[in-house]
Amino acid sequence: MNRIAIAIALALAAPLAAAQQSVKIANVVELSGTGTTAGTNFKNGVELAVKEINAAGGILGRKIVLENADTQSNPAIAKALTTKAIDNEVYVVMGPVFSGSINVSMAETRRAEVPNFTGGEAANITQQGNPYVYRTSFSQATGMPKIANYIATGMKAKSVAVVFVNNDFGKGGRDSIVKELGARGIKVAADISTDAGQVDFSSAVLRAKQANADALFAYLNEEESARLLRELRKQGYDKPIVGETTIMGQKVIELAGDAANGVKGHVGLTIDAPNPLIRQFAEKYEKEFRSKSDHNGIKGYTGMYVVKAVTEKMGKFDRKGFAQAIRNACFSAKQHPGLLMDLCFDDKGDIDRESFLVEVKGGKQVVVETLPPLNKK
Repeated sequence: MNRIAIAIALALAAPLAAAQQSVKIANVVELSGTGTTAGTNFKNGVELAVKEINAAGGILGRKIVLENADTQSNPAIAKALTTKAIDNEVYVVMGPVFSGSINVSMAETRRAEVPNFTGGEAANITQQGNPYVYRTSFSQATGMPKIANYIATGMKAKSVAVVFVNNDFGKGGRDSIVKELGARGIKVAADISTDAGQVDFSSAVLRAKQANADALFAYLNEEESARLLRELRKQGYDKPIVGETTIMGQKVIELAGDAANGVKGHVGLTIDAPNPLIRQFAEKYEKEFRSKSDHNGIKGYTGMYVVKAVTEKMGKFDRKGFAQAIRNACFSAKQHPGLLMDLCFDDKGDIDRESFLVEVKGGKQVVVETLPPLNKK
């Protein structure tokens, strides 16, 4: 073979060799639209983990090539982008975060047998028997019993006004909390539906005040949660306000200002947790992105390190094997550096780990109590 032929052969072989030395992962998330806050934080968490993993040599010696795509908070676009990622032969799809989007797009990853991580909380995501979808957040079926217990025993409330957003996320949360409140003998004094992207909450707050319940439970997306809190304070609402995850998120606290102070509830994740690994993550995130992470940033970061842990457990890149290796498996932070907490996945793809009861004080989450995993292993 002459020199020219050898040069051509090497040039053609180079892209193949590079591909074999890397692994493609798609980040299909909400970077615009109503899910911008959640999706951007999730994306940033994934990116931070990828940067660290690549700097440490990658996964099984292969560097990660991350492809970001914006769903525009639209389920149809999420599905199309997921299909595009699959066609591009990605190893794993991260996202979407919104329950309505993942409920649509995960049909594509299931069909193609591609592992798919989501930060969505709607209970039905992991109740459809999809072996390729895994949750980095608690499901509503996990979180709502914890907050209902607090409302019943910690707050000793006998009646509650429920304000929720009328989408898959909100309706699932509303159904779960109403069920859990009823099981504890707590009356739902007002059942108030609001819209995604809603700006004016004066009518919703007026209905809540007229219900004269012992407390108000709110379950909306981040921006709407902040608007609700500002309107509650504006109208002088003086009953306890409680929520699950979103209403105590960092972005809500920033947007609502003083109106967020005093809000209490259960969060699966918080950068203010009394956990040195989470605190270190929070510092790295803020340095990298010049903003504070909310729970979605931790979800994305954790999901990426779970991908690494499961792949190293298998000792190879095997998408079908991944689905088997993650089910009913536990991973410790000590054995898998990068994980922030010990965690387990059940046979449905739901996650189990510690969580926290918090109160917003002085513009930040203050952890009142650390709650153990539901099923210690």
